[in-house]
Amino acid sequence: MNGTMMQYFEWDLPNDGKHWQRLKEDAKHLKEIGITSVWIPPCYKGVGQNDVGYGVYDLYDLGEFDQNGTVRTKYGTKKELLEAIEALHKNGIQVYADVVLNHKGGADETEVFEATPVNEENRHEAIGDTREIKAWTYFDFPGRNGKYSDFKWHWYHFTGVSNDEKTGEQGIFRIEGEGKGWAPDENVSTEFGNFDYLMFADIDYNHPEVIEETRKWIHWFIKETNIDGIRLDAVKHIDSVFMKNLIEDVRDTYGEDFFFVAEYWHQRYKLLEDYLEEHDYAISMMDVRFHYALHEASKQRSSFDLRRLLDGTLYKSNAKQAVTFVENHDSQPGQSLESYVEPWFKPLAYGFILLTSYGYPCVFYSDYHGYSGDVDYQGCQHEIDKLLYARHEYAYGEQNNYLDHSNCIGFTRMGDEEHPDGCAVIMSNGDEGFKKMYVGELHARDTYIDLMKNREEEITIDEKGEATFTVNAESLSVWIKKR
Repeated sequence: MNGTMMQYFEWDLPNDGKHWQRLKEDAKHLKEIGITSVWIPPCYKGVGQNDVGYGVYDLYDLGEFDQNGTVRTKYGTKKELLEAIEALHKNGIQVYADVVLNHKGGADETEVFEATPVNEENRHEAIGDTREIKAWTYFDFPGRNGKYSDFKWHWYHFTGVSNDEKTGEQGIFRIEGEGKGWAPDENVSTEFGNFDYLMFADIDYNHPEVIEETRKWIHWFIKETNIDGIRLDAVKHIDSVFMKNLIEDVRDTYGEDFFFVAEYWHQRYKLLEDYLEEHDYAISMMDVRFHYALHEASKQRSSFDLRRLLDGTLYKSNAKQAVTFVENHDSQPGQSLESYVEPWFKPLAYGFILLTSYGYPCVFYSDYHGYSGDVDYQGCQHEIDKLLYARHEYAYGEQNNYLDHSNCIGFTRMGDEEHPDGCAVIMSNGDEGFKKMYVGELHARDTYIDLMKNREEEITIDEKGEATFTVNAESLSVWIKKR
């Protein structure tokens, strides 16, 4: 069966504490439409109740303790989270949790320690003398009171902060002390000299106490929630040697099938390839360049050459490791990495990622359900449902590509023993188009119709197993055998 992931959240979900309840109620429907795994948002206590989950405060608080002004998280309580996961599992759907290990925010107290202000454009370059600063680095989680872990975080467990409370100065301060410093350049992105520091209090994965506590937490978290995999946030900012050891440790306990997908947000394929190589190609990665290609295609319309969609993508070179996505919470309008795929192009983009033979496709919550914030787009649920149906019933077997026109491309899937019909997919980002494509001699004289109902005619396959398939302007057609 073709696996399909859904990212079950977006940035602007309402802070109503009902999200885990909605997910639980939706589990049966998700199974019916062909979703096999769900990527849930960061499910632990953030800096405040409205935090999307990336402003991590306490990894052990899954909506259980009164901390930072709330018991529940934005999404609900721990009990509701566990009930949602159980409902998904009952429907044969795997659950991947978003895990944010780069930083901590919302500390309980300030501490005084030595630090050096550095250039934000080159974090190796000091722009002032080393001095005593005061910053929010002490975490003792009074609301939890030592339950699950009595570990307390101090300044020496971090590499950098962004504020000096003594002077009110903001910037990037590298924490000084024995064994302190940014992660080695070869283990993190070298944008801005060294991109170890991203935000809040940056965790030092060279510190043995931190390594042991994080290892302890991840085992607790997996056992507590019974998740099937993890989406690793912001890995280009985290020491890759630490990350590799953590992944291996998890798989030693939970098996090689425990799923990991890393988010390394960069368009240069070589950087993602290097990261995959460091991890012995044992993890998946979000195909960031492919997302940007879809974004560019949607903006440039017919001036974009569809034959270039896959240039420089993981999909093209490491399809087994590629998690393909049209949109996510970072790319949606209003976010710092905004790279929105225009609504007219979304059905074409989903047709591509859901019906080709490569990659592990991920459907974005708001493309299915509509956006919660200021974005005037109600989603394309109707089209995605049809494409998920096609993926489940027809998109199997060998793929033949027809990438011979800048504005009209197509491919056919030949089917397999269990799904012998296959399908023919054609899309245009310009005028109405057509393409002669091969679906196999066993379909000679069969009649094909457009599952998307964008084209009304019926097409007959010739004796050679070929036919000329059509598509509307700026549209997608999925041709299947008429039953």
